Amino acid sequence: MIVRSRAPLRLGLAGGGTDLSPFCDEYGGAVLNCTIDRYAYAFLEPRQDGAVVFRARDLDLEEKHAAGGVIDAADGLRLHRGIYNSFLRRGVLDGGCGLTVTTTVDAPAGSGLGSSSALVVAICEAFRAFCRAPLGLYDLAHLAFEIERVDLLLAGGKQDQYAAAFGGINFIEFLRGDRVVVNPLRVDQQIINEFETSLVACFSGVSRQSAKIIEQQTNNMQKRDPPALKALMELKDAAHEMKDALLRGDMALMGAILDRSWLSKKQTSDAISNDSLERMFDTGRKAGAYAGKISGAGGGGFIFFLVPPTERSSVIGKLRGAGAEAGPVHLTSKGVETWTVQPRI
Repeated sequence: MIVRSRAPLRLGLAGGGTDLSPFCDEYGGAVLNCTIDRYAYAFLEPRQDGAVVFRARDLDLEEKHAAGGVIDAADGLRLHRGIYNSFLRRGVLDGGCGLTVTTTVDAPAGSGLGSSSALVVAICEAFRAFCRAPLGLYDLAHLAFEIERVDLLLAGGKQDQYAAAFGGINFIEFLRGDRVVVNPLRVDQQIINEFETSLVACFSGVSRQSAKIIEQQTNNMQKRDPPALKALMELKDAAHEMKDALLRGDMALMGAILDRSWLSKKQTSDAISNDSLERMFDTGRKAGAYAGKISGAGGGGFIFFLVPPTERSSVIGKLRGAGAEAGPVHLTSKGVETWTVQPRI
């Protein structure tokens, strides 16, 4: 059987950065995010020649390796290699099994939509289904986190893996002892409709490398830099406030919290924003948006705006007129999914 899977990308609404160590390990972190109708896909197919082939269609890259041995994950398609190695080391995957893993993502690398982690979740889910491994959603998200952050030493937080695994609108808490609690929000459908109709997503045109920003944020936390620590506390508080405002359906208040969060976020690293991004924010606000915020670490990628629904078309038009790729956003309620198809004969 051919196994296919997909995991949704996400918008980080509030609290981003508080899911980074060492802040969440000492103070506890909290984020509010929602998944959108852009996905990371993984397709896993057995093969008879004893080879392991990795294909990243969106990157136009392909690799071929011999099955059964651990593959050096220092370069190349590191995510694919790291996941294969993890399932092999755990004794879940039959080392003699040849297979092809093909992937693609509905957003460019460095988008700020959690695409890398969503891809890891999608590939892990495909391997889980292929190997019939008994992994629940928490197990899957934690495994994806360990592969990225521990095995491959890729910089980043914890929220993206859990958003991709669970899907929907979630308030996620990151507690001491590596504990994570996902709280799916039961938001009234009328409020979801209003929220979705108030969202505009805009690609900045720049795919950012988040590692430098995250490294600077982490160093500031380790040094207990007072402005950075104060900003992270504000971001954590904002996640709680944003959750309450969303449950009440108060879009104007959400916009005010978003605006305040963006100012706090910029205090955690001097690489969060730049002149080009600020011009885009100014364009959106002058067109009628309540507020806007970078989704993800910052420095580029996607910006999202909260706007009065009556002004959404105008905001999109003004952003496009300024050269940005802007459009509406559609929310999703499901997390990672997998299904099987019969191979062609």
